[in-house]
Amino acid sequence: MAAKAATAEKVEFLYEGTNRGGSKVKGEIFALSDTLAKNELRKQGINPLKVKKKPKPLFGGAAKIVPADIAIFARQMATMMQAGVPLVQSFEIIGQGSDKQSLQKMILGIKSEVEGGVSLAEALSKQPLYFDPLFVNLVNAGEQSGALETMLDKLATYKEKVEALKAKVKKALFYPIAVLIVAFIVTVILLVFVVPQFEELFTSFGADLPALTKMVINLSQFMQSWWWAIAGGIAGAVMLLLRIKKTSPRMQEAFDRAALKAPVVGEIATKSAIARYARTLETMSAAGVPLVEAMDSVAGACGNIIYYKASLKIKDEVSQGTQLQTAMRNTGLFPNMAIQMVSIGEEAGSLDAMLARVADFYETEVDNAVDALTSLLEPIIMAVLGVLVGGLIVAMYLPIFKLGSVV
Repeated sequence: MAAKAATAEKVEFLYEGTNRGGSKVKGEIFALSDTLAKNELRKQGINPLKVKKKPKPLFGGAAKIVPADIAIFARQMATMMQAGVPLVQSFEIIGQGSDKQSLQKMILGIKSEVEGGVSLAEALSKQPLYFDPLFVNLVNAGEQSGALETMLDKLATYKEKVEALKAKVKKALFYPIAVLIVAFIVTVILLVFVVPQFEELFTSFGADLPALTKMVINLSQFMQSWWWAIAGGIAGAVMLLLRIKKTSPRMQEAFDRAALKAPVVGEIATKSAIARYARTLETMSAAGVPLVEAMDSVAGACGNIIYYKASLKIKDEVSQGTQLQTAMRNTGLFPNMAIQMVSIGEEAGSLDAMLARVADFYETEVDNAVDALTSLLEPIIMAVLGVLVGGLIVAMYLPIFKLGSVV
């Protein structure tokens, strides 16, 4: 516990000095104080001339580390190791080359741990927010077998494919949500700022207004009087739903189950979960991790609580001697094609290769489904926007048309 506390309190210092050859060098180092930083530099053969705490940037320094950053980090480490660059030097190069302050600090912190004699897997395990048990376990397996660079390459490929799949699913959801939000904002602006101008004009006419125009004016008056309650209610409802989903397993399961059964989107969510299941299990199997042990990591990688529970059920059945294909069929969540491919892999002793093909197939299916959804939604969204905005405009001009016909 003391070691962990000390690591957490380390500060980043900038240094300038000379190496054993007399050449000027500069860089960054983590230490508890400037004195300890100088001592560490002397151990590395560097004569420190200037050591100062690294100032925090005013903007962008605290950018959050996202999974895509970890995928890039894994690929960079794999490339460095394959090129024969020593592990500690790889961390130094990657850390110094990162534009994101938080990522740089994390990488250089791992470097300090490894320099202190800690294994890479143990150093990564101290960053649980960024490196999940799957990542740590595979790195540990690579270190134990002496094939760390091969394992890092597999991890990099795995992370890249998983993040690419997540991006496709987000793309499917982002476009319609963004357009609907814009439509809502435009409608509110029309009702709050534009319609009142027409209302003043219509009042001066002193004539009866068409029913559609009256309805829009009443809606505008309601929005002007209660906009704060509407905005607060929507924001509160969204925050409440997100909090309930995060804190209540039953609600999370209900949301995930509804997502799988939703029209069009449900197909994408299902194929995405199967692809992530197959890709994770393939990576673990290729690394030589026993099937039962692998299922815990597979469950956590599915991204859906329904498939999470199904994976744990598969683990229990496999641990009792049931074949993987049979356990998958018993869940009722996997299509026949995926089960048949797994069956062939089990019979032929090439499970990882067949799982890779299953993952490739469903990743392509997700890509195609996203493109199809986008093509389907574009005309529908345009029609909705046309009816919504066009309806407001027609409602405002109807009295003017009526007045013109009378004149």
